[in-house]
Amino acid sequence: MTLPLAFTPAEADLLGRTADALCAWLGRPVIAEIVSEPDEGYEWALFALPLAPEDADEDKPRVQAGGPGARFLGNSGGLDLSDGQAVDCEFLWAVQLSDLEGVRYIKIDTEGEEVAWTDTLTDLLPFDLQEAEAPSDDEDENEPGHGPAPTD
Repeated sequence: MTLPLAFTPAEADLLGRTADALCAWLGRPVIAEIVSEPDEGYEWALFALPLAPEDADEDKPRVQAGGPGARFLGNSGGLDLSDGQAVDCEFLWAVQLSDLEGVRYIKIDTEGEEVAWTDTLTDLLPFDLQEAEAPSDDEDENEPGHGPAPTD
């Protein structure tokens, strides 16, 4: 079933790259997953840190990530999540799709509160993951070390 408010492949890719950047930045696996809310008609993407058994007693906002049919984004910090088992995680934040005029994305914080609204996904993400444009061939010729070799 296709939801009216679903992440595009480009949006899912950007969210996955964000999860991968968070893994590198935190030095820990970060799970990103798209969750469908069929009764509500929208999707949301959660970002979470898997909890170790020794973290069980800590007071952290929790969420279950994964399970049968889970749609993970990015590389999940190198974790093998293919077994379909849910993982107990610390909830970091989420991005929910919206049909409000001028608002496609809503950021949800660790308390479950809506904290930011925008029509541009990159405005909500902690890293600028825009692809840099490659220099044109003309620019390369003007760079030192490029162009014809000097003659004696």
